[in-house]
Amino acid sequence: MVPEHGPQWDDPELTRLARRLRDAHRLVAPLPAQDRRRLIRQLLVITDLAKRDTALAARRLDAFLADFRPPPAAR
Repeated sequence: MVPEHGPQWDDPELTRLARRLRDAHRLVAPLPAQDRRRLIRQLLVITDLAKRDTALAARRLDAFLADFRPPPAAR
């Protein structure tokens, strides 16, 4: 029996959030290890929050991306 409450597999809001989280991880991946670990921890917290509160997780991801500034490239 499928519960009638909670998110569904084809929930467009969850799909959009999952894609944005994936893209955020891709932004973080090329960073130096120390920066990458700290930022990935933040993304994992947002991912965990998405299990309980999709709207809040989306707002937190918005804030993360707004504050995201990759360090200047070494020359």
